[in-house]
Amino acid sequence: MDNLVRTMSDNWWVLLLRGIAAVAFGLIALAMPGLTLLVLLITFGVYAVFDGILAIVTGFRRKAQDEQWWAWALDGLLSVLIGLMALFWPAATAVAFVLWMAAWAIVAGIFRIIAAIRLRREIEGEWALGLSGLLLALWGILLVLLPAAGLLGFAWMIGTLAVLIGIVLIVLAFRLRGLKTA
Repeated sequence: MDNLVRTMSDNWWVLLLRGIAAVAFGLIALAMPGLTLLVLLITFGVYAVFDGILAIVTGFRRKAQDEQWWAWALDGLLSVLIGLMALFWPAATAVAFVLWMAAWAIVAGIFRIIAAIRLRREIEGEWALGLSGLLLALWGILLVLLPAAGLLGFAWMIGTLAVLIGIVLIVLAFRLRGLKTA
């Protein structure tokens, strides 16, 4: 047994704890999707404010040697503003994010449909591109009509992913435990 496997099998319980923690987090995210989104938005808000302040400082420090110093400062100002929005108006920020995602989906879907129409004489199976565009545009329209459902789906996706990762880590932990005893 090589060193890495020996080390991992000696510490199988660490993976077990990580798996249990991931499953617990996932179940909480699934049970309380609103809280999950709020925590994510607050975390993002803190990050964006911190990042923005550092960008502003960088811009002003570059002022003497860089004519484009203002771009750093502007980037920082925008980051601080979006961060403060996420901290003080998390619901509006979350809805705005969903609406931006919806706008992207509608525009990208339309472009795919146009591309499929243009390609219909040049390739077979262009319908798949057109169908993907139609589905993407429909998804965007649904997000516009039901933004809360988009947010709920995002929280459920995070929760489901965490539960699945946790289960895999738990299975790996018990396999490593079995190697240790073998």
